[in-house]
Amino acid sequence: MNRPRPALLALAYLAFVSLGLPDAVLGVAWPSLRTTFGLPQAALGASLAVAASTYFISGMLAGRIIRAAGIGLLLAGSTGLVTLGVSGYASAPAFALFLAAAGIVGFGSGAVDAGLNTYAAHHFGARHMTWLHAAYSTGAALGPVLMTALLTLGAGWRAGYAIIGALLGILALAFTVMRRQWDAGPTSPQPGETRDAPGPEPTGGTTPTVSARAALRRPTVWLQLAVFFLYCGVEVTAGQWSYTVLTEARGIATPQAGTWVSVYWASLLAGRVVLGFVIERVGAVRMLRLGTVTAVVGALLFTLPWLPGALGLAVLGFSLAPIFPGLMSETPRRVGADAAAHAVGFQVAAATLGVAAVPSAAGLMGEWLGLGAVAPLILGVAVLLAGVHEVLVATADRPAARG
Repeated sequence: MNRPRPALLALAYLAFVSLGLPDAVLGVAWPSLRTTFGLPQAALGASLAVAASTYFISGMLAGRIIRAAGIGLLLAGSTGLVTLGVSGYASAPAFALFLAAAGIVGFGSGAVDAGLNTYAAHHFGARHMTWLHAAYSTGAALGPVLMTALLTLGAGWRAGYAIIGALLGILALAFTVMRRQWDAGPTSPQPGETRDAPGPEPTGGTTPTVSARAALRRPTVWLQLAVFFLYCGVEVTAGQWSYTVLTEARGIATPQAGTWVSVYWASLLAGRVVLGFVIERVGAVRMLRLGTVTAVVGALLFTLPWLPGALGLAVLGFSLAPIFPGLMSETPRRVGADAAAHAVGFQVAAATLGVAAVPSAAGLMGEWLGLGAVAPLILGVAVLLAGVHEVLVATADRPAARG
């Protein structure tokens, strides 16, 4: 592993904070936005679906774009697209144009997500990868605070998006100025990194040297995709459905249920901050295995209705904290550095599918079988996550699996 360039590392942290800002804002802005355009409640799903669709497409194409243009140009151009889309949110005179802006934001965000994670996986190490995702969580937490403050002051939802767009514009300018440095590689060796299994060092350039089709012929790529799908399914389903389960299925009072859900998200953020200090000493693979197993424990605790929901949610959130960044940091070793950029893009796309599919399945189960079925579904997916990850660990340690 190599020592990251300080300027690029600082910019990456700012990028993760800034890109987290718009992701959780829509829920806060939605009541005001719906009034502005005279929309039904169901229209919220249209915006989410458009953004998720283009995010998925962008993730699938990211490796090819990096191969053709380089990661620096990808980051500069894609951040510019996100800026354009968020600015479109702020100025859209009709909901149809708001949806068009959502498509632009989704496409740009997917590419930035894949690009930053690709670079970080090659050059920043598991510790910084974990903290970078903590920075994203911080941005996602600050966005609703900003929008709420502006709405409280009477500034309106457009002002919130305009401020976020301006911040992203500054970020896009910084990426443009420094675009060549992202493709120049790191500077000097970084001592003392703990590794868990043999395999090629994930150093060197971030440009893939194999085709996307060749990358998809590697078993570890498909196993990584399955793990990302399952992980994001567990994380988002627990976050989105736990409040409804607690209030409507278990009769928990609204303030208490809201506090318990906040505990879940706070545990996820705290876990990424705390575990970032130890992940390179413990080893990313050991941390991932521990996280997937204890996530099952947390999901089981949440499933037992006679236990406080906060206990299971806190254990689950903290256990999930290192999984996404840890998987990303291990990608070059597990799939091969020559295919990592393609794999990261595919993983971003698989994560998007998990975000869409598993919570939707939870909704259907809740409708057919009652909301009491949602917690067991989360537990079942967590068990699958732990099982598939163990298969991935066994497969990735065979050199032939990396092609």
